[in-house]
Amino acid sequence: MFIVKIYTKTGDAGETGLFGGPRVRKDHARIRAYGEVDELNAVVGLVRAAGRDGEVDGLLQSIQNDLFDLGAVLATPDPKKLQGKGSFVGAGEIERLEREIDRMEKDLSPLKTFVLPGGSELAARLHLARTVCRRAERQVVALAAVEPVGAEIVVYLNRLSDFLFVLSRWANLKAGVADVAWSKKG
Repeated sequence: MFIVKIYTKTGDAGETGLFGGPRVRKDHARIRAYGEVDELNAVVGLVRAAGRDGEVDGLLQSIQNDLFDLGAVLATPDPKKLQGKGSFVGAGEIERLEREIDRMEKDLSPLKTFVLPGGSELAARLHLARTVCRRAERQVVALAAVEPVGAEIVVYLNRLSDFLFVLSRWANLKAGVADVAWSKKG
């Protein structure tokens, strides 16, 4: 049996290889972008590990797969290298998020004020995922300013942060816990 070691030592000088592309510094805009998406995926995994709700878990499992695919696209500077490798995040995944947002919002009371992160533990974890999603979105937008990035990636991350916000409110509703409303001073 052939055993692959996890360490290669090829990154010891602060560089890493892109899929089908050159080696770049580990602080390259492309590495930062897919690193943020990877962190988002880990935070979504943390939400799932709480094991609080089977329906929420199912929704987040498909999102984790989307994020892994999205990371692969970001790690590949030449889109031609992805041809024939399967489907990636696109209009179908964005529409799925929108359908879920619309479905959950039917159960929620209309927003009358800003909502602070919190409420139930599950909602608080989802708010954390939302903020990491927004950071990932900002990094992808920064990458898109210097290198070509498919517009659907930015749209997906934008819609995903909306989804995570609505899902946090829906989790509070299902738990019988009120959203934490922002209170204006004075």
